[in-house]
Amino acid sequence: MSSRRALRILFAGTPEFAAVPLRAMLTEGFAPLAVLTQPDRPAGRGREVQASPVKQIALAAGIPVHQPVSLTAPAVAGQVADLIASLQPDLMIVVAYGLILPARILGIPRLGCWNIHASLLPRWRGAAPIQRAIEAGDAETGVCIMQMDVGLDTGPVLHRAGTALDGSETAGSLHDRLAQLGADSLLLCLRRLAGGEQLAAVPQPPTGACYARKLDKGEAEIDWSQPAEVLERRVRAFNPWPVAWCTIGDERVRVWKASHVRLAHGRPPGTVLGSVAGGGSTAGAGIDVATGCEVLRLLELQPPGKRRMDATDFLNARPLPARLGRVA
Repeated sequence: MSSRRALRILFAGTPEFAAVPLRAMLTEGFAPLAVLTQPDRPAGRGREVQASPVKQIALAAGIPVHQPVSLTAPAVAGQVADLIASLQPDLMIVVAYGLILPARILGIPRLGCWNIHASLLPRWRGAAPIQRAIEAGDAETGVCIMQMDVGLDTGPVLHRAGTALDGSETAGSLHDRLAQLGADSLLLCLRRLAGGEQLAAVPQPPTGACYARKLDKGEAEIDWSQPAEVLERRVRAFNPWPVAWCTIGDERVRVWKASHVRLAHGRPPGTVLGSVAGGGSTAGAGIDVATGCEVLRLLELQPPGKRRMDATDFLNARPLPARLGRVA
C-alpha cells in the first residue's frame, strides 16, 4: 500500500508553458481541486475566441475552471479569496498565470503557493526570462520551484534545475525544453511533499538579480549598427514572437534564422555584402549584411503575405538592394 498522502491542490496558469506541468500532474495522480486561468480571448489568424490551453485540459479532465478578469479590484479579489478558502487547499501551484496574486490569496493555502519560474533565480526575474537569457548569451538557464511571496519572483527557492545553452536555441525550442523541465521538477517536489518530507525553501542570493522585461514588438526591428553576435542572439530570442525583421527594398521582411559570421568588412552597417551559396558553407546559404561589428548572414526569411523560405528561394524572387533597413 502506498504511503503517499493526498494533497488538496489548486492550479493557476494559462498558456502552454503551464499546460505541460498540469498534464504531468494529472498523469501522476495530483489532480487539482480547481483551476484558475485567464478569460477566453481571441487568438490565431482568424482571431476567434479560444479557451486557454490550461482551461482545455481542465475541462477535459472534469476539473472546475474559474476565470476572473482581474485580481486587483478588491471586490473580485475578495470573491476569489472566498472561493479558494472554501476549497481548503494545502497548496496552490502557479505557472504563467498572468495575474498577480495579492497577499490575501497567497496566504490562504496551508503550505502557501509554489511557482514554476523559467530561470535560475535571482537571474531573470520578470515576464520574459526565456527570451532574455538567449538574448544575453547566457551559457546556462533552467527552472526554479519557488515559494511565492508578494515580491516579483523574489521568494525562496525549493528546487532548481539547470540546463546548458549551446547557442542554437530559439525562444520556442527553449520554451518547450524548460516547460518539461519545470513539469519534472514540480512532480519531484510534489512526490517528496506527499511522502511526508518537509521541503526547505532557500532564500535567493542577495546578488545577481536582473529583470527580464516583457517583450515589445518595437524591439524586433534589426538595428544594423549593433554587432552581428548580438543580432544573431536577438533573432533566436524573438523566434517565434515577435520575430526579428528588417526592411529589404520596400518590404518589411521577417528574419526567422540568421548566423554570425566572424568577418571584418569596413563597410557601413546595413550594407549588403553579397549572397552565399550552400554546399561548402558551414553557415548555410544566405545573404551577408554588414553590421556594427562583423557580418550577419540571413538564412530564413518571410516576405509579407508569404511563407517562410530559405535565402535561396528568397533571392530567386527578387533582386537585393545595396543596403538594408534603418541604421540607428
